[in-house]
Amino acid sequence: MDGITGFINDLGTLPFWSSLFTIVFIDLLLAGDNAIVIGMAARNLPKERHKKAVLWGTFGAVTVRIVATILVVWLLRIPLLLALGGVLLLWIAFKLLVQQNEHDSIQAGTTLWAAVRTIIIADAAMGLDNVIAVAGAAHGSVELVVLGLLISIPIVVWGSTLFIKVIERYSWIIYLGSGVLAYTAAKMITHEKRFEPLFADNPVLNWSFIAVLVALVIVAGVWTNTGKARRAQADQKSRETH
Repeated sequence: MDGITGFINDLGTLPFWSSLFTIVFIDLLLAGDNAIVIGMAARNLPKERHKKAVLWGTFGAVTVRIVATILVVWLLRIPLLLALGGVLLLWIAFKLLVQQNEHDSIQAGTTLWAAVRTIIIADAAMGLDNVIAVAGAAHGSVELVVLGLLISIPIVVWGSTLFIKVIERYSWIIYLGSGVLAYTAAKMITHEKRFEPLFADNPVLNWSFIAVLVALVIVAGVWTNTGKARRAQADQKSRETH
């Protein structure tokens, strides 16, 4: 009862809505893989069963993700795991900028339940980054986790393909999203109980630390992508000369 009362009281606060917005944004940002997995797993089904596979597969995947995220929220209360989760999320933020995901291993189901099973298993295997990011943004609130995911479900199911097209057109959104993940990661580290007194008593150090981590992730991503583009151009020129 106390938890529900506290949750209701938090509804009118800026930190609550800020955290909820962050969770929904993270879900959308990392929903591209979900859309691809869903589409590939259900591609061999008749049209009349395609929608059922998408709905049931998404329902099962989201249920697994809610349970996994709540478990991670609980685990992050263990000393130092919050900071370790923050470090891992920094890597995820960097990986978002530079990694090209491959989905060739996703097998299309030939029956409704085979497609549903594929969607759930593939999403669970690929969803670690989302789970850690959402758990960190929730700051220990299970209610925020569930509410954020429930808001995200219809957007992921019906709007994730559109969101992918938006990201492809406006590539800066990826860098914004990576910055949000890095900010969440930095907050996880500064909120670690063993480090919190150091940062809580020194706001300048706190915000400087957060700004440096966010800048490092984005700069590292830009530098890596620039290097990849240059190597690709050099390889192209080399092939043209031969």
